[in-house]
Amino acid sequence: MKKHFILFAVLSFGLFFSQQKQVQRATVAFLNVENLWDTIPSADYIDGTKDFKNPAFHRSVPIDSLKYLETTEEYKGEWSDDLLVGKKVIRHQILATDFTANSPKNWNTAKYNQKISNEAKVISELGRQYTNDNPVVVGLIEVENRQVVQDLIEHPLLAKSNYGIVHYNSYDARGIDVAIIYQKNRLQVTDHYVKDIKIFNEEGKRSYTRGILVVKGLLDGEKVAFFMNHWPSRSGGEAASMPRRAAAAKVLKDEMDKTLAEDPDRKLFAMGDFNDDPVSPSLKKLLGAVGDPSQLSEKTPYYNLMYKHYKAGVASLAYRDAPNLFDQIIVSKNLYSTEKLTPTYSVYKAEIFAPSYLVNTEGQWKGYPLRSWDGDRFTGGYSDHFPAVVVIQREYKTAK
Repeated sequence: MKKHFILFAVLSFGLFFSQQKQVQRATVAFLNVENLWDTIPSADYIDGTKDFKNPAFHRSVPIDSLKYLETTEEYKGEWSDDLLVGKKVIRHQILATDFTANSPKNWNTAKYNQKISNEAKVISELGRQYTNDNPVVVGLIEVENRQVVQDLIEHPLLAKSNYGIVHYNSYDARGIDVAIIYQKNRLQVTDHYVKDIKIFNEEGKRSYTRGILVVKGLLDGEKVAFFMNHWPSRSGGEAASMPRRAAAAKVLKDEMDKTLAEDPDRKLFAMGDFNDDPVSPSLKKLLGAVGDPSQLSEKTPYYNLMYKHYKAGVASLAYRDAPNLFDQIIVSKNLYSTEKLTPTYSVYKAEIFAPSYLVNTEGQWKGYPLRSWDGDRFTGGYSDHFPAVVVIQREYKTAK
């Protein structure tokens, strides 16, 4: 049979021949790992004598080690990095003993190792059919601490990719964090930080949520920035909780706008669990993320790659028994091109990854994500969300 189109992998890091041109690809993906907790009761220890970007500034430690750590006071003020400079304090978590062998979850090493293997399997397959490689960048949410991310990237399915970690402990009351892992041989990280989202309850007291993790660098030599999000939930109802996500949208938009203003050539990826759909006011109006590339402009420079999927009925989870597409990837307009192949990276493919093994096949939740937890029972599943994936590509030219 005569072949008019040739597509095959020639190198493990995403080089292809397409219509007689070499193509280089990279996968950027995100997944909610649904409560990736270790088995050790822990607390936060903040050592304000360290630099903010030093993982030792704010770290997770076993509760039984607290008696050996120096503290300067029993802190009762607002939890903010700036206010903790110079102090050494402890912050307790409300789920400190929830994921332990003595809890109703009966969480143990064997189950933890299975959970790590499950998440590693999913990550290793994100975008692989297009790149023949593990993802170059992966955003993670619902991780307990840096150590569980370290255990994840050391799994045999991921270890060969030599992943680095960017992680900051959050002040979320439950102790859940966001993180980014990246292939160190392809992404050179030049800066990283967290932008706080300040929200308040009806009594005017601060409610703590996850900040937006920002990572800047060079992806195969091109300037990029990643904005990792886990926005406040819809607890209390969509309308009542909307102001909390509006606050998150403002922080994200301000930081993305600032990044583009400083360097219009930098390519931006905002991803995560937004706890809103692509058509929700937080994303469509406040962030201004358009659903069709024809709407891109200087005033609306952000393109929601999941908008068309949402309109086509694709969902990444079911919240209160209704389908939603909360897991999204939004890119800056310089990542979109009408050309199939460009000299610099542009979007090739975007999708919600939902192979059969991630889908519940029976019972009340048939067709929904095969989650890890049914109340306190570990199901052996993967996540209550499907991952979001974008594959980018460019023409590859060998150095002369």
